[in-house]
Amino acid sequence: MTLAQNSQIFPTDLGPLNPVWAELILGAVLFALTFLILAKGILPKINRTLTQREDAIEGGTERADDLRAEATAIREQYEAELAEARHDAARIRSQATEEGSQAIAAARAEGLREREAILAAGHERIAAEREAAERELAGDVDAWARSLAGRIIGEPVGAERS
Repeated sequence: MTLAQNSQIFPTDLGPLNPVWAELILGAVLFALTFLILAKGILPKINRTLTQREDAIEGGTERADDLRAEATAIREQYEAELAEARHDAARIRSQATEEGSQAIAAARAEGLREREAILAAGHERIAAEREAAERELAGDVDAWARSLAGRIIGEPVGAERS
């Protein structure tokens, strides 16, 4: 078709903008073919890839949230076990302190018993030695008293006198 033939179809002359029917039909067919290829072949693959990426991102976020929740639960469990261990340590410390004070009290009581036993034995020994000394001196005191009295008086006193 030439420009002259186009002017017969379109009564107005648009100059270089006058459409050529063959080009219009070829353009429409190529556009339809391109649209079908894009709509049926390429766009579903692109949409599928975008959906998979979105699912992967959302799934990753969900997995991260799950891991965060699991980490929080593990941390809470750890803190609970740590608090229980601290409580046990305090209980053991107080029990050890109590046992230590009981051991000290028992040792002190045993020391006091031993001290009392040593003092009692010492008192008994002193009393026995005193009695022995008194008996020994009792016989000698009479003799010394007579001797001393005799010296003072100047003549023998008591049994020495005969």
